[in-house]
Amino acid sequence: MMRTRPLKVALLGCGVVGSEVARIMTTHADDLAARIGAPVELAGVAVRRPSKVREGIDPALVTTDATALVKRGDIDVVVEVIGGIEPARTLITTAFEHGASVVSANKALLAQDGAALHAAAESNDKDLYYEAAVAGAIPLIRPLRESLAGDKVNRVLGIVNGTTNFILDKMDSTGAGYQEALDEATALGYAEADPTADVEGFDAAAKAAILAGIAFHTRVRLDDVYREGMTEVTAADFASAKEMGCTIKLLAICERAEDGASVTARVHPAMIPLTHPLASVRGAYNAVFVESDASGQLMFYGPGAGGSPTASAVLGDLVAVCRNRLSGATGPGESAYAALPVSPMGDVVTRYHISLDVADKPGVLAQVATVFAEHGVSIDTVRQQGKDGEASLVVVTHRASDAALGGTVEALRKLDTVRGVASIMRVEGE
Repeated sequence: MMRTRPLKVALLGCGVVGSEVARIMTTHADDLAARIGAPVELAGVAVRRPSKVREGIDPALVTTDATALVKRGDIDVVVEVIGGIEPARTLITTAFEHGASVVSANKALLAQDGAALHAAAESNDKDLYYEAAVAGAIPLIRPLRESLAGDKVNRVLGIVNGTTNFILDKMDSTGAGYQEALDEATALGYAEADPTADVEGFDAAAKAAILAGIAFHTRVRLDDVYREGMTEVTAADFASAKEMGCTIKLLAICERAEDGASVTARVHPAMIPLTHPLASVRGAYNAVFVESDASGQLMFYGPGAGGSPTASAVLGDLVAVCRNRLSGATGPGESAYAALPVSPMGDVVTRYHISLDVADKPGVLAQVATVFAEHGVSIDTVRQQGKDGEASLVVVTHRASDAALGGTVEALRKLDTVRGVASIMRVEGE
């Protein structure tokens, strides 16, 4: 039997995502009511510019006083899509204190203060849901938090930023340079006027922190995630990748150590084999590859950003939270019981592709090989091409720690025969 009194929703932010949330709530009102068991009513919309015309939204609902809106006491659910740290953090905790559950898309805040927000939700017996914070419309948070709750996740490997994937895909498919591909991404609306958060890996790092925390039942903050951007990736790197049967992606990688005693979380460009499922992810799409003990390998794929895809994730959370509200229950909160330490990047073990500019003369390869051996880094393959007294030497290693590779490169730079290190890239997905 459907309850006639509506559940009241406060919307914080009415930009690309917020306006789409409001539109879907209106146009799909009957379906949402049937799925929830009660109508949902948009009770207020907090914005910075109240004079802006917002199609489909009653101007009487619009306010600039977000604090007063979340303090009303009759609000059942607050949907936060304003982003950033403040005032979002204060508004969310205030909402909990005044009786509302929260649905958020705020990856930066959750990566930085997720533990405190979960604690505030728990102490007030309220829900905190945030499917939209990672990978847009792709169902990922809920499968990790609920569907795989009985399994042991060992690795999460993914493309979680559509802007960077579009740029790298364009460089791979057309031979374009980084700046040319970025310019096209900007013109098409995939990249912001200031693309720093995307291309330097900040956006992906926040998402990696959230994913690692859920996957490994451990608190992982943004500061725990190693981050390396993709602005130094060149057409020459793609040429080398193709010679190895690989392509290049900006990956978020969360791993449990082989002994199970620690975890790592990192974001950086990497070569992946063309046979890996992530290699075929094109354009601005996202995909996340999950490896666990019982279920084996799973892949989640779809649009990772944009108003409609992100709003879809927000509405999914809204339905779940409203159902909980009606039943007097709350959904799963933070699970951080494992409390595993987060290892530094220096402990991470992977393969490496190193391109060196060297003198084209006898004995160079032997000198380089000796340096690798002295630092305990085993060489898998070597390729050398020379012309006019100069040569390019490409070395692909077996698995080695980041610290060992760093010491190797430092020693290589000291060799008289090594003119420079042209590029260093990790090789993943094998």
